[in-house]
Amino acid sequence: MFERAFSGAPWETKAGYCRAVRAGSHIYVSGTVPVTPEGGVHAPGDGEAQAARCLEIIEAALHKLGADRRAIVRTRMFVTAIDRWEEFGRAHEAFFRGHPPATTMVEVARLVDPAMLIEIEAEAVAPPVEAGARGAGAAEAPAGAAQAGPAAAPRTAGR
Repeated sequence: MFERAFSGAPWETKAGYCRAVRAGSHIYVSGTVPVTPEGGVHAPGDGEAQAARCLEIIEAALHKLGADRRAIVRTRMFVTAIDRWEEFGRAHEAFFRGHPPATTMVEVARLVDPAMLIEIEAEAVAPPVEAGARGAGAAEAPAGAAQAGPAAAPRTAGR
């Protein structure tokens, strides 16, 4: 059975994806950019703050799927300026202090908005959760969001 967490980001319906998918014990979190709850770019120009915001959004999705940051085993950071790696690294280290995952940081030409300096994706492994154990918090996918097959059970997560 698959469970899906949607954040409500406009790109989810436009590009046909969700914030995170849980398949058994494995959770895959889509590339996450530093957006505000209103949809703007969080902390333009501040690499550390943007990385921290991405990680907050990732953890919100994990919570909806029954996990937290301690379940993350791998991250991938896509940055627009690799020479600013220390800024991104500080936020990553602070978030994962005591339980660091495997990670990769690579420079990319650009992201969806020029003010975005980083995008982070994550993979987690969490103990299995029995059906219905998470209870409240389930919500339907955003209008227009495609679901893959009959096993899809949409969930909602913070931006």
